[in-house]
Amino acid sequence: METPTGDPDPDEQSTEGPSREELLDDDVLDSGRKRKRAALYSLPFLLLGLGNVALILGWGLEPLWAFLLLPPILFCTVLTYIVFSTDFLDGRAGVE
Repeated sequence: METPTGDPDPDEQSTEGPSREELLDDDVLDSGRKRKRAALYSLPFLLLGLGNVALILGWGLEPLWAFLLLPPILFCTVLTYIVFSTDFLDGRAGVE
């Protein structure tokens, strides 16, 4: 039985992975900026909707009406965030 000497076989390939520059291409680096832009663009929808909820509660209407407005507000905010963060319209005909 042979005892391992600690020297790697010359036939084995290196186990080093790709460099950081190869992994972080422009698409990955731009994704952080896209998420920030998406958050900034969807924030007005959220603030206007929550402002409406606060007004409804402040006017003394039943809280049920305020909470009924929350699902569409949140849906539009999330939809706006998804569209802007993924560049949903890129590659469509007529969109530049």
